[in-house]
Amino acid sequence: KMAAPSAPRPSRPRKDPQPLVIPRNAAEEQRLRLERLMRNPEKTVPIPEKLNEWAPRPPPEFVRDVMGSSAGAGSGEFHVYRHLRRREYQRQDFMDAMAEKQRLDEEFQKKLERNKMIAEEQTAKRRRKRQKLKEKKLQAKKNKLEQKKQGK
Repeated sequence: KMAAPSAPRPSRPRKDPQPLVIPRNAAEEQRLRLERLMRNPEKTVPIPEKLNEWAPRPPPEFVRDVMGSSAGAGSGEFHVYRHLRRREYQRQDFMDAMAEKQRLDEEFQKKLERNKMIAEEQTAKRRRKRQKLKEKKLQAKKNKLEQKKQGK
């Protein structure tokens, strides 16, 4: 049996061939990406989510195959031990890295606070100076008016 002849499919509109442009630097690459996005402004743009940081797997609640210290362990036990040791070292490295990150964050916050205090002190000092000048000018004006009154 042969299928009935179907109607010829309408041809799709051809896209204009895009010229191959190799970006020379990062700015040019960014410009090309923006141009490609702006060709079709109605199209939604995928915005990637922030990737979660890697964290080690938490230790098991209950360990069933506890290694004994007796001699005569099987040849496969070394590999089990090696993996456990590697995982523990990774966990310790992760904890050290997190502690270091937290320490750096605290230092940064302290530095920001210190800079803010210094800036406020400078502002207050300059404000006092401006006030003094203003008061001096007002006093000089009053003295001048008094001298005019006395002169008349």
